[in-house]
Amino acid sequence: MVAARPRALSASYLTDTLPSLLPPIFEQVQHTTANHRKNLVALRKLHESCATIVEPSTKKGGGIKVVGEKAFNGLFIDMVNRVLPIKKGVAVADRVVKFVASYVAYSTEQDAANRPEGEDEDMETPAARFVVKLLKHLLSGMEAKDKNVRFRVTLLTVSMINGLGEMDDDLYVLLRKSLLERARDKEAAVRVQAALGLAKLQSGEDEEDLEEGQEPLSEVLLDLLRYDPAAEVRRAALYNLPRTPATLPFILARTRDVDPILRRTVYHGSLSSAALPDSRILSIAQREEVVRNGLGDREGSVRKAAAGMLGDWLDQSGGELVDFLSRFDVVSSQVAEEALLSVFVTRSEVFEAVEFGDDYWTSLTPDKAFLARVFVEHCISLKASIDEARLEESVPVVTSLAFRIQDEFNKLVSAVNDEDSGESNDANELAFVVGELLRLAVNLDYADEIGRRKMFQLAREMISQETLPESLIPRCLDVLSKIANGERDLIRVVVDVVTELRAGEGEEDEAPAEQASVYSVTPRRRKSVMPRFDMSDPEARMKAALVDLRCLSICISLLERVNSNLQDNSAFHGLLPDLIIPAVRNKEEPALRDQGLICLGLCCMIDSKMAAQSFGLFVQQLTAADDHLKVKVAQIVFDLLMVQDIQTLVSMTMPVEKVIELVRHVLGQDAPEVQAVACEGVAKLMLAGMISDESILQSLVLLYFSPETAENQALRQCLTYFLPIYCYSSPQNQRRMLSIFIETFEMLAQLCEEMEYEQEMPPLAQMGLMMVDWLDPQKAVEREGVQSDTEIHLDLAVVILKGILTEVSKETRKALVSFVGKLNLPEPEATEDWKVRGTMLLLSNIRSKRPLADAASRNALNRFDAAMLKKYPTELEGFDEEAFAAEEREEIKELVAFVDAVEATDGDAASEAGSSRRKKTSSRRGVSRETSMEPSEADDAAPAAGSDEEDDADEGTPAPRRSAPRSKRMEVVREEEDDEEDDDDEDEDEDVESMLNDSDVSI
Repeated sequence: MVAARPRALSASYLTDTLPSLLPPIFEQVQHTTANHRKNLVALRKLHESCATIVEPSTKKGGGIKVVGEKAFNGLFIDMVNRVLPIKKGVAVADRVVKFVASYVAYSTEQDAANRPEGEDEDMETPAARFVVKLLKHLLSGMEAKDKNVRFRVTLLTVSMINGLGEMDDDLYVLLRKSLLERARDKEAAVRVQAALGLAKLQSGEDEEDLEEGQEPLSEVLLDLLRYDPAAEVRRAALYNLPRTPATLPFILARTRDVDPILRRTVYHGSLSSAALPDSRILSIAQREEVVRNGLGDREGSVRKAAAGMLGDWLDQSGGELVDFLSRFDVVSSQVAEEALLSVFVTRSEVFEAVEFGDDYWTSLTPDKAFLARVFVEHCISLKASIDEARLEESVPVVTSLAFRIQDEFNKLVSAVNDEDSGESNDANELAFVVGELLRLAVNLDYADEIGRRKMFQLAREMISQETLPESLIPRCLDVLSKIANGERDLIRVVVDVVTELRAGEGEEDEAPAEQASVYSVTPRRRKSVMPRFDMSDPEARMKAALVDLRCLSICISLLERVNSNLQDNSAFHGLLPDLIIPAVRNKEEPALRDQGLICLGLCCMIDSKMAAQSFGLFVQQLTAADDHLKVKVAQIVFDLLMVQDIQTLVSMTMPVEKVIELVRHVLGQDAPEVQAVACEGVAKLMLAGMISDESILQSLVLLYFSPETAENQALRQCLTYFLPIYCYSSPQNQRRMLSIFIETFEMLAQLCEEMEYEQEMPPLAQMGLMMVDWLDPQKAVEREGVQSDTEIHLDLAVVILKGILTEVSKETRKALVSFVGKLNLPEPEATEDWKVRGTMLLLSNIRSKRPLADAASRNALNRFDAAMLKKYPTELEGFDEEAFAAEEREEIKELVAFVDAVEATDGDAASEAGSSRRKKTSSRRGVSRETSMEPSEADDAAPAAGSDEEDDADEGTPAPRRSAPRSKRMEVVREEEDDEEDDDDEDEDEDVESMLNDSDVSI
């Protein structure tokens, strides 16, 4: 039975009835989604009814006019247009958008379901024409000026894509082009919707069909993921980007994104077991990178997500920890231990189920040895009785473990020998197994005397073997230091081993008694009379150098583990003249000399007398050594300055006041690694209060902001932490920063002017604001017995206002004015009245003598003036400049003299000329380092009135400030210097060299 066709309606239906039927549907759907299904059916019937209304065409060739469809489409689009200007987040508009997209999909489905069999799929239907009409209308609004319209149009278009069905090529090209343009919209919300739409189109795109010059949609999504500034856009791209070998590296890079939600999404979504069924799809390097980034993230939610990902990896391994560890390269991994500990914490049942049977220890692999060692250390860290009991049950007794280590070491020796002959490649893995067992042995209980003796003998024999890899020497010494009866016994054992190694090089003509006294305390004892090798035999010299290099490695590992004074350990004395000093003097083997210097430095760390005698040598190496060795030498120098008494340390090398010049010399090194080490060392010395020189602090601030150190991340990271911590830790430190504020700021201003085009540097105002923030008394750390210096920002206001009065650069004055609004003024009872009135005197003179040209600066200064009047109404009531200037207080007289010395000008009118003269007058600018208004520092608070320097400074300009000569000021932050700077640097190098020449640095 054929279904009855809908009865044709008259044309009056379109004008009389349709306008009253369609709007109520939209009225209903905007309130709730519960009635959407009912209204979809009703709207479909209404659409079909309108489609039956046609009129004959008056054009040649006849045909019909689909007036019903046209009326329905026009009224429907009119309803849609009412939604487009509504901003994002309005729920009623979102429901209408959802309904429109649902109707498009519903109409397409109904057409496909009602199509008779055998009918051409390309045949147009009223619903198909409606969809094309609506889509073209929406695409025409993609370029609208109203951001709300662009957002709603893009949202509607993207919502409709899945229900569009087949479309012709021209419409698809138009849709693709429009979405690509919206992907670069200035509004982030629009770009989010465009990214979702492009992701839907990308799933059906074949890159082979693209025309020349067309960008694949996958590349567009990758660009949005990598470069879009809005986090929500990057998240949208990440959610919809397919996971392929080509896109995985870019997805993994988002584990370092600035947005914590996006970082968490990578672990919860892209790297979850649902999205990544097998973690081995990633390379070992990629696995370690995502684990390192996730477990080391500052956000707890990201760390939790990374731990959840590791739990999924464990499930993929069937709960087997050894199989889980196979996903990492435990031999060289930096994060495998963190990953395993994370599993122990998040999966406590897995930790409780760990057992090591006898079979486990007989077939050790790197993964098994690693698991056993981490398990033991984790049990010890928990410090619970139940974990101690499990530890005793899981780990073999000391004697058994010693025999196991011996077996593995024998395998290692065989593998090393086979490797030398080219027959084996597993020496590294065996060395790792031995190392893990030795680390495990350190944590055992050595109450069993038999086991203790066996382990002691084994460790001693191992370090005496030439085949022992150098990486295992520290592990053996860890075991020996745990078992030995004190440091004296440990030193004696190591000296015996070193003596045996060096005595085994060749024939010795000395008697055994003489060999036994190799570490005699007698200072006259020297090397054996007969040479240890044939001087004419290069092979013998090389063999001796290798043995000495190994002996030095053993000595370095020993010295890193002892703290007792060398004077109390006579056994070590013989190694100094026989091994360490000859290595330091060796000029033929750089590696031997480097190790000798490190060994000597460690000796000096625990022997103050030797440190004083050797300090000059290390200072000399700061100039003579190569960059790689300079890093080690700089570490030694600063460690010695930290550990030893500075006055005693430098007594034989230089006057103690020359230490500051030495520190500045090291900070001025060209090698970035040396600079970073020097900054770290200086930061430690200054935080400890061992160095308090203001010029050093100024050098660090200049290094921090200098474009020359932009690529030196180690230095920047160190100073990013140090500078605020140093200032906040002590009011005295904030005073030191205040004393260099204006001079340092002027240097930074000059550096900004001279900066080359390709160099990068923060804006001048931003650098100044950071320095103001470091001086904030409200951020100072509160300690018992130490009160914060609440007046420091008021003193800083005086410094800034003085700078505004004397500065000639318009940009610098503008930056200085912006700082006064950031100051935290002290309470009236916490400051002296004359300082408040002195600040108002400076404000008044800025307006009268050096008025500001731009309105923003004037407004900022007026706001500060109002804040002062509001904060100190009593102190400033009836303020009279003349009466204030007549007061007898010495500080007031100096402040008044400073103000009187400033000549009146037309504000910033001469700023451009002043800026061009800046370089010419920089060597004659006068300003005091001391900016505090304290009475004890009053002599340095302002330049003396009527001085010759002020009179001769610069006719027609206010009394300028003086800073250090340009070459001195910029020596730590500039590479390309003029002739004057070169001369000054040469003078400084000569000063350092003269320090060495004045002292005997020979050893």
